[in-house]
Amino acid sequence: MKSIKVNNLTKTYGKGKDKILAVDEVSFDVSPGEIFGLIGPDGAGKTSIFRILTTVLLPDSGAASIEGLDVVKDFKKIRKILGYMPGKFSLYQDLSVEENLEFFASVFNTTIRENYDLIKDIYVQIEPFKKRRAGQLSGGMKQKLALSCALIHKPKVLFLDEPTTGVDPVSRKEFWEMLKRLKTQGITMVVATPYMDEAALCDRIALMQDGKILSTDTPENISLAFPDRLFEVKAGRTSAVLTALLEYDMKKNAYAFGESVHLTADQQSDFSIENTSAYLAAQGFKNIEIKPVRASIEDRFIQLLSHREQERKKH
Repeated sequence: MKSIKVNNLTKTYGKGKDKILAVDEVSFDVSPGEIFGLIGPDGAGKTSIFRILTTVLLPDSGAASIEGLDVVKDFKKIRKILGYMPGKFSLYQDLSVEENLEFFASVFNTTIRENYDLIKDIYVQIEPFKKRRAGQLSGGMKQKLALSCALIHKPKVLFLDEPTTGVDPVSRKEFWEMLKRLKTQGITMVVATPYMDEAALCDRIALMQDGKILSTDTPENISLAFPDRLFEVKAGRTSAVLTALLEYDMKKNAYAFGESVHLTADQQSDFSIENTSAYLAAQGFKNIEIKPVRASIEDRFIQLLSHREQERKKH
């Protein structure tokens, strides 16, 4: 049995001209013990899906189940087996670390002692500050406290909504190491994140934009599905190089990618590195570097968005 099943979920907000389609016939499933990522920018629909699956929002249509329980009919049972960590720190700022944890344990009729083994690896890092008010903790410490509170009742499924937003790189790395350890305990996890480097840490991912899933697969297979030839181009100022390449007839697409420009070409086209170098040299660029590169998840995401936009224009 799948731990999570989502079938054609739809959710809209507002009416008439102000109507927004937040979730557009979304379908996916998550296996027990899997780390599944919903990947996309703000407004992609990730949080709306989370709210439906955690039984705080009703879908307009479609169906979803958690551990075989319907999210609409069985919401009381589902809430007992779920853990939820929102992106924005939402614990009680004026309560101490210990008081927050005790409160959340009491809500689920359990104690810190009863499930301490589950949170031990995380809690030992904040235990020295257990008397400190939550509002006075650093971002990384708040993150650890929120995760401990979400786990204190030993949930079967854990939802993490952009859990590393605004957290320093070291704390982000530590957080994902904690998730890997939790996976060994059989907890199913669904993580919503806009970070493509975090997408690569999931077992499977769904790339989302405008409420719709563009592709679902393992991170490796998502990258391998990139259909075009891909090249990294460096020749000085990135913005100037990009402007020049957008006018280049032999390219299929060009976009800024860190400190370089990524350029795509059809598999069967006459594109060549030599001709592209000559084109840029004729535009006055020097120290031109062009090399083929392997597509990343982000490259595939950009390609899917471009393809979707082209399909829209046709219709």
